[in-house]
Amino acid sequence: MKHIPRKRFGQHFLADPAIIDAIVRAIDPRPGQAMVEIGPGLAALTQPLVERLGRLTVIELDRDLAARLRAHAQLEVIEADVLKVDFTQLAAPAPGLRVVGNLPYNISTPILFHLLPGAAHIQDQHFMLQKEVIDRMVAAPATADYGRLSVMLQWRYAMENVLFVPPESFDPPPRVDSAVVRMLPRTDFVPLDLAALSELVQIAFSQRRKLLRHTLGKWLDARGFAGDFDVQRRAEEVSVSEYLALAERVSGGG
Repeated sequence: MKHIPRKRFGQHFLADPAIIDAIVRAIDPRPGQAMVEIGPGLAALTQPLVERLGRLTVIELDRDLAARLRAHAQLEVIEADVLKVDFTQLAAPAPGLRVVGNLPYNISTPILFHLLPGAAHIQDQHFMLQKEVIDRMVAAPATADYGRLSVMLQWRYAMENVLFVPPESFDPPPRVDSAVVRMLPRTDFVPLDLAALSELVQIAFSQRRKLLRHTLGKWLDARGFAGDFDVQRRAEEVSVSEYLALAERVSGGG
């Protein structure tokens, strides 16, 4: 029976064999590696992945698709909302868990933030996302795409846009261009309180057209911060390393 894509789940199923092959080659799965696929859908990526791995864990919210996937003996199916899955509980021995997926575009940013606390347990991540989101993830300071997502993810990952995917590669085609990003957790990252950094960066970019003295400056004053930080700039003019250093100082680390 043909599965009808469900809008509420943001379902767009990958259908181009050449693109599927290119994604699998970018992931480069090896026998015995521990891997989790988010949103396997109709198993376009799942099948070639599990053929190379031997076993694969998949997270699928759609109960009809989850039932289909359970017919595959080599798959461990977690029928759940990915935002409620604790990835630290899926941890694998070193070098860690590999995570892949064609993420639902309507909740892709929440998924990326949900995975952040478990980065220490992850070897790498390969995700298909809206190209616009990946542009923001890898953006450099002083560009229009640079923002909260750029700072939060570049703090913890080295990232690379590895493949462009046009709308016609999907069924049904989305109204946007897509791409595949490779995310490698950094070993040289500055250990910070995730919630504190997130609040600082969110305040900084809350009114990105204004100088930081109107937003972050007031936030720093309210916390009695007496350090040296130039608030006569806009949020997009501050580098990732400067945000991290400020977060460390505000939280008492320096």
